[in-house]
Amino acid sequence: QVQLVESGGGFVQAGGSLRLSCAASGSISSFNTMGWYRQAPGKQREMVATITRDDSTDYVDSVKGRFTISRDNGQNTVHLQMNSLKPEDTAVYYCSAKRLPWTPRAWGQGTLVTVSS
Repeated sequence: QVQLVESGGGFVQAGGSLRLSCAASGSISSFNTMGWYRQAPGKQREMVATITRDDSTDYVDSVKGRFTISRDNGQNTVHLQMNSLKPEDTAVYYCSAKRLPWTPRAWGQGTLVTVSS
């Protein structure tokens, strides 16, 4: 079993920055894809950013140019640098990992990001 623990959420004013971290049990190199998802009350959970084992990245259009996903294989940690935050970025952010396309996705417990105007 794998455990994912998110940290770094908090309160920030519009235009500010936060850096989220996801610490995984075991080597993150064993995961084909890791990423960040978010969910606001009354809305669907959406993919925010993903990174593959070969360092390919993908972002939802609304965060392109503002968010950056990265990996630290030595610390088995995935980060999400969030700049120029907007109130609509307010959500619970979840770390997720998947070893192979046909294996179950693992989820962290989430960290709350609140952006005020």
